[in-house]
Amino acid sequence: MHRLSRRHILGALGAAALAGSARGREQPTSAEYTGVPRICLEVGGGGLAAGRVDAAGMRRVRQLGVTHVAMGGPPIPWDESQLRAVMSTLQEGGLTLGNMMISGFTKTLYGQPGRDEEIEKVRASLRAAGRAGLPVVEYNFYAHRIVEGYYEETGRGGAGLTAFDNDRVKGLPALPNEGVHSLEDMWRNVTYFLQAVIPVAQEAGVRMALHPNDPPAPLSRGSGQIMATLEGWKRLVKIVDSTSNGITFDCGVTREMGENPPEVCRYFGALDRINHVHYRNVKVRAPYEKYTEVFIDEGAVDMFAVMQELVRQKYPRLLYPEHPRALDYDRERPDFKPFYPGGGGYAGFAYNVGYAKAMLQAAIATVPA
Repeated sequence: MHRLSRRHILGALGAAALAGSARGREQPTSAEYTGVPRICLEVGGGGLAAGRVDAAGMRRVRQLGVTHVAMGGPPIPWDESQLRAVMSTLQEGGLTLGNMMISGFTKTLYGQPGRDEEIEKVRASLRAAGRAGLPVVEYNFYAHRIVEGYYEETGRGGAGLTAFDNDRVKGLPALPNEGVHSLEDMWRNVTYFLQAVIPVAQEAGVRMALHPNDPPAPLSRGSGQIMATLEGWKRLVKIVDSTSNGITFDCGVTREMGENPPEVCRYFGALDRINHVHYRNVKVRAPYEKYTEVFIDEGAVDMFAVMQELVRQKYPRLLYPEHPRALDYDRERPDFKPFYPGGGGYAGFAYNVGYAKAMLQAAIATVPA
């Protein structure tokens, strides 16, 4: 696998500068192009939000040169006027909402009585999203997310890193309110869900993006994980043949599973099933089971190759440089509350955004139009 070298990126940036000079003006930003990734941040009240949906929060995001955002959604069923109000507020702050996370269908996850009522709320929410002009709705489908295996490691200069070790959690019992669900049970449940909601999403003009299981441990408190292998990702998008049935391509999770991120990106991009992107880096000691989330400029993922592949595909939706590392500047703030062990905040996001913007600028300059 090609690893991004200092000479490689300097050459790419040099080519970008020369291209801008040849046009007789400053190097264009990604906003001047169509069919390129839109770097985004999360807003709202979530633990990874870079700012709230208020004047100060939106200003913080805009100051980083970010104009597109993602956020968690309200309780289902969503209402069109409710979505339009949020989107209008963001627009007044110079931001465009490109992705909203939907949740609240626990009975559907477990195949329990009452799931049809939940699914109807999801269907109503997708119709509201389509009428409001929301292009992507993201979701999870975990029986349990085994975050108990996370712990903090120390990185360069004492910065915080997020590590995972399945040995810490592989014997944990199921929680009473969740139970144990086999892998095939989970596949039956997600198939039932997708066959009911994807036709509605397609009709509404909305793409759905299922985030991979992360951590991708084989079992999560005894339950199977449908999105913890590349084979699972491929199986998922075949359940209903529609671009509305897509994934969140996470290059960090891809490497956690021992796969090659640019190749996996190419596969799903060719199918037009990448409906959202998470852009981060990891070092892996044992695929699926032992790894560390590191700074975006270190680790096993060829981040430039991933960005080049997305630009080559003319991928036009959101790219989120997520999971910032814990910097002292963030830790010293009295209101700092890390979402993950070793996770960071706004200063860490500023670093990630700057890196991602440089990768995008260089990829635009080096990938043939």
